[in-house]
Amino acid sequence: MTDTHLFISELFYSLQGESTRAGLPCAFIRLAGCNLRCRYCDSKYTWETPGEPRTPAEICNWLDRYPGVMVELTGGEPLLQEGIYPLLDTLLDRGRTVLLETNGSLGIERVPAGVSVILDIKCPDSGMHERMDWRNIALLAARNRDGIVDEIKFVLSSVRDFEWARAVIGRYKLDRLVPLLFSPVRESLAATTLADLILRHRLPVRLQLQLHRLLWPDRDRGV
Repeated sequence: MTDTHLFISELFYSLQGESTRAGLPCAFIRLAGCNLRCRYCDSKYTWETPGEPRTPAEICNWLDRYPGVMVELTGGEPLLQEGIYPLLDTLLDRGRTVLLETNGSLGIERVPAGVSVILDIKCPDSGMHERMDWRNIALLAARNRDGIVDEIKFVLSSVRDFEWARAVIGRYKLDRLVPLLFSPVRESLAATTLADLILRHRLPVRLQLQLHRLLWPDRDRGV
């Protein structure tokens, strides 16, 4: 394990609030810094304030409080920090189930095979859809041929986003590739509206609500 510092916004233990693992206990490593500025961002503190430097050893010492628990690395954008790669290797070597949530703008080719990637595809109303690295689709295809279970997430702000995401799924045949998640932005797209759209179009996606926001609506961090 290297002594390279990572800049961390927060470490916390909670329930997994999103993904196909929603509801499971999870230890979260939220890294500081992000290269995107999505309009609906609910974790602006990751790039508005500097993170605290932590070594991989310090992070693993914290994780030792939660033996056997799934670990998710998120942000911000975790792939911006070079130290993420040796940390991922270390977590896998320790037998952890490891998830990595990434915003889709950076290549995932260096993510170890044992890590499950949750890849965001930004929709037009995020303001960031032109920043996507579409090479990641082929990388996901190659990874999942080897039995890895990755996921793709679309965060939707409007009906326009839904139609755009539906077209992307058809163009790349994403439903044949990995599980697909549709998550509504609460302030601009009602979950019931999104549910009706999914049913109307018989879209093979999972409607995802942020479980942690439902359980702890008054908390912005640590959930």
